[in-house]
Amino acid sequence: MKRAIFERTSVFRKRFASAALFAMLFATLFSLGGCATTGTASGDDPLEPLNRAMYEIHQPLENYVARPIVDVYVTLVPEIGRDIVSNFFGNIEDLFSGISGLLQGKFDKAGHDFGRVIINTGFGLGGLIDFASDAGIPRGGEDLGLLLAHWGVGPRPYLFIPLLGPTTVRDGAGMAVHVYASPVDLALGSKNVALRNTLWGVGTVNLMATGVHASDLLGDIGLDRYTFIRGAYLQRRAYLSGDTKFGRIELDEDYDDGYSTPPSETSQDTKDATP
Repeated sequence: MKRAIFERTSVFRKRFASAALFAMLFATLFSLGGCATTGTASGDDPLEPLNRAMYEIHQPLENYVARPIVDVYVTLVPEIGRDIVSNFFGNIEDLFSGISGLLQGKFDKAGHDFGRVIINTGFGLGGLIDFASDAGIPRGGEDLGLLLAHWGVGPRPYLFIPLLGPTTVRDGAGMAVHVYASPVDLALGSKNVALRNTLWGVGTVNLMATGVHASDLLGDIGLDRYTFIRGAYLQRRAYLSGDTKFGRIELDEDYDDGYSTPPSETSQDTKDATP
């Protein structure tokens, strides 16, 4: 997913060109989404025929490419090693979460995230050890897609990308910025291409392991897996953005992803607790 293959003499130019291609892709898909209003596709998934085709491509890729790689990774790398990899990239996620929270005015979340980055980077060997979690400092759980949502950017259309999984134009745009503004690439750039690519390679395999595990959790649900994945993804993103509506998908009043609390509920709880 997170590929950094820029050459030594043209890092900036190639990064700019790749970002432009991403922007063109998402803009094209957005335009298609606005026009595709017929067929069986729902309002949030006007590209459903294309997305279902991508999902059909995804399944054999996951089973015959991602899963064998993940099996080797889990076999060769002990759990503590996998935790170190997760901690390192989680530290980068905390940095982007802090920036997103700050730009949304969520200063408590931003403070926690930046505090986590300072502690884990300074005392945790560059983020390899997660001392912040041991100290009880929570993750903000924000990202650039949620920042765009806060700024009023709509999510449509829904997209399914092989090996990457479900996303939307909005979340995909945030993901693209995340990839090309990564501290790993900015810090190493062309100075140490081998180390940079190794880090991204290990991070990608670790992310694939998460995706395979999530797929295993679904098991044989007895439902249309594509529809189930789409609904679960859109509801969770709506929950995290604090929206009660995500496109055409209404959230259940009792919906809880077990991960975090929307800002609206947090503020309401605070009011209720006030004597």
